[in-house]
Amino acid sequence: MAGRRRPFAAPVISCLLALWFATSSSFALALAGHRGRRRSHVASIVTEDMYNKSLFIHKDDAACPARNFYTYAAFLRAADLYPSFAGAGGRDTRRREVAAFLAQISHETTGGWATAPDGPYTWGLCFKEELKPASNYCDATSAARWPCFPGKSYHGRGPIQLSWNFNYGPAGEAVGFNGLRDPEVVAGDAVVAFKTALWFWMTPRPPFKPSCHDVMTGRYRPSADDAAANRTAAGFGLTTNIINGGLECNRTDDPRVNDRIGFFRRYCGVLGVDVGDNLDCAHQLPYS
Repeated sequence: MAGRRRPFAAPVISCLLALWFATSSSFALALAGHRGRRRSHVASIVTEDMYNKSLFIHKDDAACPARNFYTYAAFLRAADLYPSFAGAGGRDTRRREVAAFLAQISHETTGGWATAPDGPYTWGLCFKEELKPASNYCDATSAARWPCFPGKSYHGRGPIQLSWNFNYGPAGEAVGFNGLRDPEVVAGDAVVAFKTALWFWMTPRPPFKPSCHDVMTGRYRPSADDAAANRTAAGFGLTTNIINGGLECNRTDDPRVNDRIGFFRRYCGVLGVDVGDNLDCAHQLPYS
């Protein structure tokens, strides 16, 4: 037997070699894809200790309905979807953008009050869902494009308090869930919740609104309409206008605007960056 030719040996060896090369190539491609995948810069700016012990000191207190929901790991996983977040510009620009984003979501979810322990600006991320919404937030004028499902409510949920069917629909398409059919996911999955907040932050709304990201990273180019509305100066105040200008801008000393600025000042201090100019929107006309 040792001296006889085995007719099946060559094909078997050829098959094994082909399989080895195929699996090796697939592994190499997968590894290259993994190495080439862009990752978020957030972890280089905000550490887990900083997130839990300096920025969001009370988010997991028993008094906060969202306790144990907004984890650092969920924030980082969501940020991987938007690697340009905290990745544009120099050191100060990146840190200032992170501070601005965290300040805005902190105001939207705050559980603080004037005499709160450690101050009012340590209670961000306390809530994950709007309490006692006044309506189901179904906008009839956009329902043809973003139809509301029967029995569903599109009230504020998540870090940015995503609201209205015209936001749930495109946010879901962008981050991978059916926002119109399953809006509750935003208050049930922390990674999805952070993704929707980052989607809102990173996405311009042509032809009127720029993205908050562009505003905070020097990419904002005001139009003639912006100039007429006194929206030419980029800065934290313009992000407030983008988020809720219809209720908070073109008025002086608005307490909601002041609360946003209070969080921003504190977070800039923690991250070691100055706040920059144009903190409020008191003299800006809101977007249409």
